[in-house]
Amino acid sequence: MAVKLAVIYYSSTGTVYELAKAVEAGAKAGGAEVRLLKVRETVPEQGVASNPKWAAHLQATQSVPEAQLDDLEWADAVIFGTPTRFGLPAAQLKQYIDSAGGLWFQGKLANKVASSFTSAATTHGGHESTLIALNNTFYHWGAIIVPPGYNDPVQFQTGTPYGTSFVSNNGELTPDDAAKASAQFQGRRVAEIAAQLLAGRS
Repeated sequence: MAVKLAVIYYSSTGTVYELAKAVEAGAKAGGAEVRLLKVRETVPEQGVASNPKWAAHLQATQSVPEAQLDDLEWADAVIFGTPTRFGLPAAQLKQYIDSAGGLWFQGKLANKVASSFTSAATTHGGHESTLIALNNTFYHWGAIIVPPGYNDPVQFQTGTPYGTSFVSNNGELTPDDAAKASAQFQGRRVAEIAAQLLAGRS
């Protein structure tokens, strides 16, 4: 039976969305059944409209389904993606996570495989603190955190064992081949480790 894996992300101008698609591709290559899902935009329309890239991305991704709590319950493995906001996950993703308290209370988030990825505007813009903040959520769930580590040569190009990250240069750059390869590796690794754990439980 294939691992059920949810890639759940928030992206304002598209950088994290591009990484999410690469994570999705890697997870599928690892044999997983994948749902690529965005979280709901919570910023008022006038706020989004003030940034043409933000408005264009929101329009371009209308067909991407919004994550529901049922998706979180369905998944054997979850990979969250977010831009960094002052060294923390974006409020939109955090709101979705915070709404999962009922699932947590019922023990339905325990033992899921979990991982995360991010993007920041600058080189030291909070990549690692954002990923570690998401890991704090996974600790509370009792999830099994699977980072990419340095388990593939591409990780020595991208420079982080915590999770895929990319420097967007204030939104001027889109993920390059190395960042996408890192994201694909992370997706594949999570799918493969989750499959091994599921096989051990059966």
